[in-house]
Amino acid sequence: MHLRKWAGVTTLVAAMGCCYAEASTPRVILVQPSGSQVPANLLRISIRFAAQVEGPVLPRIALLRADGSEIQEPFLEQELWSPDGNVLTIMMHPSRVKSGTNARAALGPILSVGEEVALAINGYPIKRWRIGPNDEAGPVTAAWRVSAVLPKSRQPLVVTLDEPIDGRDAGYLGIADAGGRRVAGRASLAVGESAWAFTPNAPWRAGEYKLIVRSTLEDPAGNRLGSRFETPIDSPPGPAADAVVRFAVFSRRSRAPR
Repeated sequence: MHLRKWAGVTTLVAAMGCCYAEASTPRVILVQPSGSQVPANLLRISIRFAAQVEGPVLPRIALLRADGSEIQEPFLEQELWSPDGNVLTIMMHPSRVKSGTNARAALGPILSVGEEVALAINGYPIKRWRIGPNDEAGPVTAAWRVSAVLPKSRQPLVVTLDEPIDGRDAGYLGIADAGGRRVAGRASLAVGESAWAFTPNAPWRAGEYKLIVRSTLEDPAGNRLGSRFETPIDSPPGPAADAVVRFAVFSRRSRAPR
């Protein structure tokens, strides 16, 4: 009788423990890159949680192949949290992303072109990607397109980028007016981080403007403006410099600033 009683209690505790484990899986709001495809040399991933998560999270995160097998040792053992404690940025192990390293030679690259992978927490997939070719070029601001906005409106300005940028870099772009004063407003990324949208706090005024891009802006593969992640030791990149994209706000009738 006692053995049966304890067996029943053990079964109940095990069942409760399983339910607790499932319930304790933190709720994820957004994973970036948010698009359906990432480059094979992806360097970082950001996860926004609905609330702060207690305890280490990285041991609970895995990269899974389409057959359910786990990719071994894909991440750098470091958790990078936002000031509010809700966004975790995890780095793919740089020594396996960068070519010519001992770790890459021993373990191979983390991702392979053409495969499909899933990011999982506690075994539950939270984001799936198809793996595309390496991205080795970096953002090119000369190829960006700035949408037209009307004066006296708070119409969002949309900048279509030549490639996705890092999901945490929305604040690395800003608007300045002709006098060099920063235009206050709200910025966000959309379309898989390949578009930057800016809504001003006050209506647009007709005139000349500048979109200023910080030199430290990166794409998901770690390439910056004017420099690449895959930079040879004997060919270091030149000094970093911010980029400027000029545009104007004008009425449809005149097609010129007024």
